[in-house]
Amino acid sequence: MRKVRLISLVSSISVLGLLGFAACGKKSKMIQNKGSDTMINLAQALAEEYRKVSPKVAIAVSGGGTGVGIASLQNNTVDVANASREMKAEEKANAKKTSGKDPVEHKIAYDALAIYVHKGNPLAKVTRAQLACIYGKEGTCTKWSDLGVEVPGCSGQEIVRAGRQNNSGTYAYFREWVLGEGKDFKLGSRDMSGSKDVVDLIAHTPCAIGYSGMGYKINDVRWVCLSKEDADTCVEPSLAAALSGEYKLSRPLYMITSGAPEGDIVSYINWVRSDAGQAVVERTGYAPLPPDQRHK
Repeated sequence: MRKVRLISLVSSISVLGLLGFAACGKKSKMIQNKGSDTMINLAQALAEEYRKVSPKVAIAVSGGGTGVGIASLQNNTVDVANASREMKAEEKANAKKTSGKDPVEHKIAYDALAIYVHKGNPLAKVTRAQLACIYGKEGTCTKWSDLGVEVPGCSGQEIVRAGRQNNSGTYAYFREWVLGEGKDFKLGSRDMSGSKDVVDLIAHTPCAIGYSGMGYKINDVRWVCLSKEDADTCVEPSLAAALSGEYKLSRPLYMITSGAPEGDIVSYINWVRSDAGQAVVERTGYAPLPPDQRHK
């Protein structure tokens, strides 16, 4: 399991690297990489490791959400957008208007969304229907007793729903997976700006439940096993279960470019999708690409 770190909006190692090259009178190249908060720990780790491979290329990593990354690509202000979902048709069309090129989605890893609760919450497993009952606009599950449990330290037993803001790819993916196309969440959720923020809220709120990448787990929270309807068995999020498809709440992660990448950008993305880059993916706690999807 990867350790979550506090990351600045711009990769500190990239900035320090640029200063070092400036001091030596050498020219350093910068790749602007922005988007998914789910991917920011991964993007940072990849940028740091690639600097060892290609020291004259600095990579500035920043978050803001998938929507922010894609909007920046549409505005031609980033080289690579990080996204935890595929682009929408309208987004692709807008990006092409700006650059004259069709955006290209490069799959770089897989991630599993985990359902998080406070460590004192006794809920053992949850179904998709129960999640829809909790989060859906028409859902009637408002108390933990509706799920058959009593949560210690939760006054009134009211369920506190934690989630992401609507510019997040994680928000969009979870909504579609749980509720289905065209349906929406009920009002009143705590909409957090980042994946780490969701987990932090749950860690300090015994009544809370939320969704976030599996790599953001800390000691004060726990995962809830994902179960089929009326099934005795359930599946916990894991790298193996995400790759095999056994754990259903999982999705691919992308780096998106305007047209086919060239120069330093294609070299970087090819490295990310190589065995060396995928070793960083796995070490950081995400599921790496299967061998037949990697860059040779």
